[in-house]
Amino acid sequence: MDLLKAILIAIVEGLTEYLPVSSTAHMIFTSSYFGIQEDDFVKLFQVSIQFGAILAVVALYWKKFFDFSKFNFFIKLACAVIPALVLGKLFDDKIEAILGNPIPIAVVLIVGGVVLLFIDNYFQNPTITQEEDITIKKAVTIGFWQCLAMMPGTSRSAASIIGGMQQGLSRHAAAEFSFFLAVPTMLAVTCYSVFLKTYEHSQMKGYELILQSKETITMFIVGNLVAFVVAVLAIKFFIGIIKQYGFKPWGWYRIIAGSFLLIYFSYFK
Repeated sequence: MDLLKAILIAIVEGLTEYLPVSSTAHMIFTSSYFGIQEDDFVKLFQVSIQFGAILAVVALYWKKFFDFSKFNFFIKLACAVIPALVLGKLFDDKIEAILGNPIPIAVVLIVGGVVLLFIDNYFQNPTITQEEDITIKKAVTIGFWQCLAMMPGTSRSAASIIGGMQQGLSRHAAAEFSFFLAVPTMLAVTCYSVFLKTYEHSQMKGYELILQSKETITMFIVGNLVAFVVAVLAIKFFIGIIKQYGFKPWGWYRIIAGSFLLIYFSYFK
């Protein structure tokens, strides 16, 4: 993978991480279409550039994240992220095995799209419009919903937003809480991938893969910067769309994209 392809993947990550369309599915397709070899560094890169996307949320909602007087906000996030940390560690190897087969990922993309077509009609009477009204119990329940995204193609954003709406949150409140919850979730995954995980083929830690050459260091830094900028724009765009149109546009997009990927990987790869 060269720097140009690294930038391309970072753009895809930034665009799709906070949209309910599955960033994993999009990065797999991008890598396959442009002939990017799935070596250990590429696998690490696709996870580690989430750090840039994390910073996008912190930058946009900095008043929330740096208001340490509202300690309850951080307690909610800490409790909500526990299910993903525990189950993610238990099923890490199985998840990685599924990543090698894009067909089920495309199918999940389509199924998730069908769900999004009807989600606005199903949850029509929200009772919570502000994060302050979300209880710890509801936050933990949303955290369990987020675990559905361990199946690649589901979308962490879609799973946590649907979980939020099921718990009585409005579309806007569910989307924002999904953004907040992404920070500890993705930070934990990124730290694990960079500092703790030993990659199978190279038998190297993530930080060793990053530091192995000037090129890999450059790709890591540039990738995170690009993901940050693009994610900021994507979050603003997404909030505007769901306020005006709800989730149907994303549902149709998932169905079309999933069908395209299913045909592509079934007949052309």
